[in-house]
Amino acid sequence: MSETSPIELVVLPDGTIRSIYDEHLDLKSAGRISIARASHVEPSPSGDWLADLSPVDGPKTLGPFDKRSKALAAEVAWLQKNWLTHRAE
Repeated sequence: MSETSPIELVVLPDGTIRSIYDEHLDLKSAGRISIARASHVEPSPSGDWLADLSPVDGPKTLGPFDKRSKALAAEVAWLQKNWLTHRAE
C-alpha cells in the first residue's frame, strides 16, 4: 500500500501519548517509549477473521469477517472511536 493516512497522536492529561501504531512514524525518536498491544486479529476455526479488543477493555469479539483486511479496518475503527481519545481508568 503506497498511500498513507494521517497519524493521530493523543496526549492525555498525565502525559501519556496514545496512537494506533503505524510504521511511518518512528516513535523511538520521541524518547523512551512503551508499546503495548491493544488488540488481536486472528483467524477463527472456520476460517473467518475475528478482532479481539479485550486488552483495552473492549469487546472480546468483533466479527466474523470474511477477509482479514475487514477485521483490521473494524479493529482500527473501534480503537479510534472507543480507545484513542478515552482516558485510561
